[in-house]
Amino acid sequence: MRFAFGSRNLYIRTPSYLCPHRRLSSTMASTVNKTVHAFDKVRLEALLNRRFFYAPAFEIYGGVAGLYDYGPPGSSLQANIIAEWRKHFIIEENMLELDTTIMTPSSVFETSGHVARFADWMVKDSKTGDVLRADHLVKNVLEARLAGDKEARGLAAAPATDDKKKKKKAAKVTVYKLADEVVTEYESILAQLDNYSGADIGELCRKHNLRNPDTDNEVGEPQLFNLMFASSIGPTGQHPGFLRPETAQGHFLNFSRLLEFNNGRVPFASAQIGRSFRNEISPRAGLLRVREFTMGEIEHFVDPEDKKHERFFEVRDVKLTLLDRHIQESGKTTTVELTVGEAVEKGVIANETLGYFVARIYLFLLKIGINPQRLRFRQHMKNEMAHYAADCWDAEIHNSTGWTECVGCADRAAYDLSVHSAKTGHPLVVRQALKEPIVSEKEVPEWNKKALGKTFKQDAGVIQTTVESMDQQELTKLKGQLGQGKAVITSSDGKEFELTPEVLTIELKTIKQSIREFTPNVIEPSFGLGRILYALLEHSFWSREQDVERGVLSLPPLVAPTKVLIVPLSAREEFDPLVKEVYTRLRKAGVFSRVDDSNTSIGKRYARNDELGTPFGVTLDFASVQNRTMTLRERDTMDQRIGPIDEVIAVVTELVNGNMDWEEACQRLPAYDGIQAID
Repeated sequence: MRFAFGSRNLYIRTPSYLCPHRRLSSTMASTVNKTVHAFDKVRLEALLNRRFFYAPAFEIYGGVAGLYDYGPPGSSLQANIIAEWRKHFIIEENMLELDTTIMTPSSVFETSGHVARFADWMVKDSKTGDVLRADHLVKNVLEARLAGDKEARGLAAAPATDDKKKKKKAAKVTVYKLADEVVTEYESILAQLDNYSGADIGELCRKHNLRNPDTDNEVGEPQLFNLMFASSIGPTGQHPGFLRPETAQGHFLNFSRLLEFNNGRVPFASAQIGRSFRNEISPRAGLLRVREFTMGEIEHFVDPEDKKHERFFEVRDVKLTLLDRHIQESGKTTTVELTVGEAVEKGVIANETLGYFVARIYLFLLKIGINPQRLRFRQHMKNEMAHYAADCWDAEIHNSTGWTECVGCADRAAYDLSVHSAKTGHPLVVRQALKEPIVSEKEVPEWNKKALGKTFKQDAGVIQTTVESMDQQELTKLKGQLGQGKAVITSSDGKEFELTPEVLTIELKTIKQSIREFTPNVIEPSFGLGRILYALLEHSFWSREQDVERGVLSLPPLVAPTKVLIVPLSAREEFDPLVKEVYTRLRKAGVFSRVDDSNTSIGKRYARNDELGTPFGVTLDFASVQNRTMTLRERDTMDQRIGPIDEVIAVVTELVNGNMDWEEACQRLPAYDGIQAID
């Protein structure tokens, strides 16, 4: 800086922490080494706690496991992820957005199967009664034994032992070399863990002496525990209900209205973002396993006879890392890389629509900052997949706890609409006019209703339903039996009825069909947004090469809580109008910014906002007041550029909106060498 001092000009250089890369003529961005220090979860958790990204709910009352509150940066980060989710899916795919109720009558979940089957296996400590999720016990103990084996073989560094909190949450690692065949068996078990039944897990616990790692006590036999939170609706308690464990049922129950809104046409998709609740058995993994969370769910309704997707060509060349069911069932976890087009053509992914959404999920996760090298899609094995599902893939993101399912993408066939329609009598179907009528011959039941009612009285309706639900082959067989004088049918509840030709005849008729009626199939992508958020924080965290204590969150501008930090060099009054002008102009451009005019050093202010993931900072100094220039700092490289305020605002707006990268910004603005002149 140059100050007027009498008749002499005085030059003052800006401190070095403001301009670590002085290359006045350079148009190249600096490079930075983000992997010089190993990932440190303890440092990350300290940062997230210090900057209040999230914290245990009801903390001053001792907290409740599995419940968390988001602070200002965590709330903004989640809101930005949701905003991009809406753009990427709802807006771009022209989906129909819903907002349905959380409280749900029990009859809905009885019909959907949640009351009977929405459960995990748990085991109890034989002495303390502590409850553990059974598959997690197997995973944690076997992984700890394998870690001890690796260390004994000199293949892994010794685990940290100075973090007492961490030791309580994980199985103890004992350095001991296992036999090669035991290592192979453990790895095979872990690869197939999601495929095991409760009885299988109980057998594993006995065979391999798997105990509670906190107490070293034996555990009992696995028992099913339903994960839904029960409640009641109204003051009498006579109307039982549940807090929803997913948003999906709200889509299915509103299908008729959605179909009408879409002019009776399929395919179409509905989408919803909302809270769901699961009473997790032992939530010990922070945001990765919670009891209340935000979900984003899509239900794409499609013709079961045509699961092609009109935009599949746009994603067919997207390359994915896949772990298919056959590899897992063989006891391995070897992945393969295939394009979506190849995966569908080879039958690895069941159909084009499912493949399209798997690819779109992949592109969304990359866009918000997930590391593609730590992302894979794992196919559900037969035992873990619902009996009605045609195919299901999980987007799993690798983090400090291993591979975690963050998005599920399933072809649910017609199950949900079919069961709700059968229960309520409301037809959840599509009626489609045929271009050319279909003429066919069919066996059709003809009833003598007077004789039917007189003979069978209150059972007449059951008999009609039983016969009319028969397919053509069954009707042909029944016709032959009636031709012999009588036939016996069995209803769904096991009752037998003897029918005669006086009550029922079956005739072959020519049917002209001009309307096709069908129950659509459903492709369902389901996102756990809290898990994605936490994985993103881990993938974004690193420490400065020169100082391991200086943590940085390299969040993409798209989702960063704050986009631009405004830093006035001085608290003097002449800075106020300029600070207000820059803040107002950024706000009007849709760029969320914060002013940090605290009395700490400018270096500390930047370091604090590096921890918050703020990608850009602008500095206003005495030259800014006189010359209307401003410096622009990039978070990761700490590079600084300089230019007129108008130009810097234009550049940073383009950067935040994703229309320019830092390399291009370096072409627009010259490097700042730390010296400015004022008269």
